[in-house]
Amino acid sequence: MHPSSYRKGKGAGRVSASYRIAIIGGGIIAASHLEAMAALPDAQACAIADIRSERAKELAEAYGIAAYVDYETMLREQRPDIAIVTLPHHLHEQASVFAFEQGCHVLLEKPMALNTAQCEVIAAAARAAGRTLAIAHTQHYYADNAAARAYIRSGELGRLVMINVRRHLPYDKPERPDWFFERAKAGGGILTNLGAHCIDKIQWLTGEPLVRVHATMDYALGRGDVEGSGAALCHTASGIPAVICQSGYPGAPIDETELHFTRGSLRLRTGLGLWISDGGDYAPVQTEQQEPTLVLQLRNLLTALEQGAEPQEADAEYARSVVAAVEALYRSAACGQAVEVNG
Repeated sequence: MHPSSYRKGKGAGRVSASYRIAIIGGGIIAASHLEAMAALPDAQACAIADIRSERAKELAEAYGIAAYVDYETMLREQRPDIAIVTLPHHLHEQASVFAFEQGCHVLLEKPMALNTAQCEVIAAAARAAGRTLAIAHTQHYYADNAAARAYIRSGELGRLVMINVRRHLPYDKPERPDWFFERAKAGGGILTNLGAHCIDKIQWLTGEPLVRVHATMDYALGRGDVEGSGAALCHTASGIPAVICQSGYPGAPIDETELHFTRGSLRLRTGLGLWISDGGDYAPVQTEQQEPTLVLQLRNLLTALEQGAEPQEADAEYARSVVAAVEALYRSAACGQAVEVNG
């Protein structure tokens, strides 16, 4: 344990002015995590590890931290309070378990793991170490999403009866690493990587898990063994139907969610805006994103640590429910029938 901190349980009793944080994995999202730390006075970046030494050194020099090529060495030497894991999906379990064994709290990029069995191993390791685990489901930190969620809860538009989620973008980009196209490493294609965001959005907005899905997928990417598009009819615990449509083939990018109520509808374009209709044309809803999503996400974890509590709506149980729904999509597509998420 770093000498600047004193911790009881999961965070109570801390007297340090800041948490020392190390990043495992120097991919695209790593710089955004470092920017988030720089924005919070109680978060102090100390090191980054990446098997590409040049990438680790570049980020380390930019932010004045230590660079490593081996994350195990980094955690043993640096003894950070928190490890942020941004590795390929198939490495989440191994890296998280090791970080817990070294006494770190963990912020883990989504999806939590390749499957629910790995999720359970990670959660068990956190409990055994007495450390806190948070999963980076960023949909929870957008002002537009929060406003849509408030409309659902207020009943102003009546009862929510249907959700349509469309998310299309060219998936086979040259800059996308090869592991994204290997199912053994990524878990799947667009319905794993971006579909997890759609499932998370539906569950978080409604406050209900998905319990049943009927999915179909298409495999024409020509790269790797993952799907390039897919569609699914899903149902929440109370029976609200939600349709997810995703294409990774060339075409106009779109990220849009429509929520239909008994007395109106909402059009949500996360990060871009929210529009409302009570029978006429859509009109904009005034929302204002106060801080970047990764700043809010990290603050959520730090608040949980100070309070000795689980991170709000970003804990292992919730993250496992997202992975369970993703797994169900592939089971359904394979058998051609609707399946229960936890069946």
